[in-house]
Amino acid sequence: MTKTKSGAATLPLNQIVRGDCIDVMNGLPEGSVDLIFADPPYNLQLRGDLHRPDNSLVDAVDDAWDQFASFESYDEFTQKWLAAARRILKPNGAIWVIGSYHNIFRVGAALQNQGYWILNDVVWRKSNPMPNFRGKRLTNAHETLIWASRGEGAKYTFNYEALKAMNEGVQMRSDWVLPICTGHERLKNDNGDKAHPTQKPEALLHRLLVGTTNPGDVVLDPFFGTGTTGAVAKKLGRNFIGIERDEGYIKAAEARLNLVRQYDSTSLEVTKAKRAEPRVPFGQLVERGMLRPGEVLTSMNGKRTAKVRADGTLIANDVKGSIHQVGAALEGAPSCNGWTYWFFQRDGLPVPIDVLRQQIRSEM
Repeated sequence: MTKTKSGAATLPLNQIVRGDCIDVMNGLPEGSVDLIFADPPYNLQLRGDLHRPDNSLVDAVDDAWDQFASFESYDEFTQKWLAAARRILKPNGAIWVIGSYHNIFRVGAALQNQGYWILNDVVWRKSNPMPNFRGKRLTNAHETLIWASRGEGAKYTFNYEALKAMNEGVQMRSDWVLPICTGHERLKNDNGDKAHPTQKPEALLHRLLVGTTNPGDVVLDPFFGTGTTGAVAKKLGRNFIGIERDEGYIKAAEARLNLVRQYDSTSLEVTKAKRAEPRVPFGQLVERGMLRPGEVLTSMNGKRTAKVRADGTLIANDVKGSIHQVGAALEGAPSCNGWTYWFFQRDGLPVPIDVLRQQIRSEM
């Protein structure tokens, strides 16, 4: 990790930092990260080998990093890394944590105890889960993600319209159906075995980063593994910081990241909420001659008309006011979006006045 001349630590952007995640995060500048995605040890508490019906051995998660002496030791570890993570989050930063039934409830309680504010829990329903070979429990076909802001009342990035567009114009729900990591995406080591037992699919990180970050944001993954977070962040024009202590995982992640190229910069922007777009007063349309005083506007159903006035208001019979007020009064409604309600005529065809507003916005 580099330091400035004053001795202050600088962010190791787009790098993998080798070391313990708690120590490394404690050495980063306070309030410097936009988003954290954490895939911590699940503490699976496996007891003995697991075999398929054909007696072949299941490649289960039995690595040393997933083993803890007790629930108390796991809780202590969780509290320490969550505290370190919260310190480096920006005031409007957020965190995603993924886990299974073995650990996610303990992590959720620890998040709240640390002062985080839970925004959503997301069920990642695996379209191709590993079956339950022993037949003594339900097939474990999902994992749970918790999305939390740094604290209650904090602002956070949420690209609602982008996720809605990704979901064919329907609100994105909190149950996500995505396949587990298989095929060409699954990294293999020199022996042809899985490079990492819990490698997450890029589709999961793509949805998460598009929905809750913006290009240029800093995304930190304290349990970097083989680098899924970094790979997707790099493609999407986000900066990443990966923390990992296993030399084999680092080697696999570095090789993976060297092959990743950022998408074309023009394709990185996503659909924004309309309220985030620049405000354009209706009067600007009149000032610029796009609509003329005395010009008649027609309602979307063609039943109502109003005249444009020089000050950017409308008049219809005895009703005067803004495009919104006059539309609401004529319809007897409590409110009205005048931009979509009123139309003007061009070449004999009705055109929504919102077209003119968008023309002005495109010039800003």
